[in-house]
Amino acid sequence: MSTDTPDNSDTRDAADPTNAPEDRSAAELAAEVEELREELADLRAAVDDDQRSMVIIATKGTLDMAYPPLILASTAAAFGWDVTVFHTFWGLDILHEEKSKNLKLSAVGNPSMPMPNAVASLPGMDSMATKMMNKKIADNGTATIEELIDVSLDQGVDLQACQMTIELMDYDETEFYDGVTVGVGAATALQRMADADIQLLV
Repeated sequence: MSTDTPDNSDTRDAADPTNAPEDRSAAELAAEVEELREELADLRAAVDDDQRSMVIIATKGTLDMAYPPLILASTAAAFGWDVTVFHTFWGLDILHEEKSKNLKLSAVGNPSMPMPNAVASLPGMDSMATKMMNKKIADNGTATIEELIDVSLDQGVDLQACQMTIELMDYDETEFYDGVTVGVGAATALQRMADADIQLLV
């Protein structure tokens, strides 16, 4: 009767991962790493696809029309949206560091102004309307245009200045707020709008 015991050193339990071969080739490891990278890229793409985007075209440079695009942009950015505001023609004054602090409120042709056009067209009425609005803004504690621009930039809003308007108005790019994107053309703006979930013209 033999007392020899069978040598089970080469026997492996396939169900036990601790017994899996550790001598995988470099090619197998590289393939596994590449597969993990692809899965990570898919996850990142899914997250990016969930982010909503908005493009606003700001065309007006009066005090009352400077607020809507900045309020909408900063609010959307606070919710994690990808937001772009393309400023063209008079809307460019909103990004101009000096002009943005002296935006006027037009009393003529404004149906919300509590005065007839005959009175609104008198000399000095625009200045008076602007002064009244600025006082109401200060009394109400509403953010100024400068403060809204700072908030928007801090939240990642891309405030763009139309290159054609810069040249047309003979503006110096250094006159805009720090952080403003200059040199943006209409084609770039249109492409951004085409890819956005929401497009607004103000």
